[in-house]
Amino acid sequence: MDQVLLYMSISLAFVSFFLCLYACARVGKLLNSVKGLDWDTIACLTGDIGTIKKSIQTLNNRINGLNSPKLNDELLHYAIKQQSNVTDIKKNNIGG
Repeated sequence: MDQVLLYMSISLAFVSFFLCLYACARVGKLLNSVKGLDWDTIACLTGDIGTIKKSIQTLNNRINGLNSPKLNDELLHYAIKQQSNVTDIKKNNIGG
């Protein structure tokens, strides 16, 4: 039983060592890829991501029918109808 635990702990130590080396290699690769990145470039990338996100949201709304011209026309007609139903108090000349 002691032999099994010894070999399992040694094998686990080797696996964890190789995973640590793999993680260090990935972090090094990331640091090398962003070495020449400055704050102006990050600001431009952030703006571009915001623009792309807004475009994707608009496209999704069009696909789902939330931004369809038919719906916009119906809302416009409804608003015009509601405005025509409102009467001006000054025109009625009601008072005492």
